[in-house]
Amino acid sequence: MITADPTVDDELWSAIGDPTRRRMLDLLLAQGPSTPTALSDHLPVTRQAVAKHLTVLDRVGLVHVTPAGRERRYEVDQAQLARAVAQLAAVGSTWDARLQRIKRIAEAISRTQQH
Repeated sequence: MITADPTVDDELWSAIGDPTRRRMLDLLLAQGPSTPTALSDHLPVTRQAVAKHLTVLDRVGLVHVTPAGRERRYEVDQAQLARAVAQLAAVGSTWDARLQRIKRIAEAISRTQQH
């Protein structure tokens, strides 16, 4: 029986599961704080779509927003990003262990069938 990993935040993973949101995070990390308008210049989506994606990232804490006149500037929250990376590493490690067990079982079955 496979049980859910209690260290995994499903909302966080869902937020970074979207390729457009991952691209936004990449842009924010590379260029620093930015507005939805500026981000939309680098993405194949509208400014309104960018704003909606940023709302999702903000809700899970991956970005935080600062008002800047009529615009809002978004910046990556480094602590929350580090938390997401740690979760990914933990899940990767768990799956590596599972795959090693599967490999050992398959090898054992193969050896018994050869004899």
